[in-house]
Amino acid sequence: MSSKNALQKAVDTAGGQSALARACNLKQQDIWRWLNKVGKVPGEHVLAIEKATGVPRFELRPDLYPAADDEAA
Repeated sequence: MSSKNALQKAVDTAGGQSALARACNLKQQDIWRWLNKVGKVPGEHVLAIEKATGVPRFELRPDLYPAADDEAA
């Protein structure tokens, strides 16, 4: 799964961009920018999104949090 797809999964799980932003103490514009311009979540926000949505950190940013073999399955 790409980082962008994982972020979209987090948005869907949270109930939308605004809901995810509120859950992570961010602005909806931040979420939109990551989805549409940047294509990935900045590293400092990965853990908050994981906590709010259950989308694993290794899906949100595999470059920062490589999946252990048993987690990726």
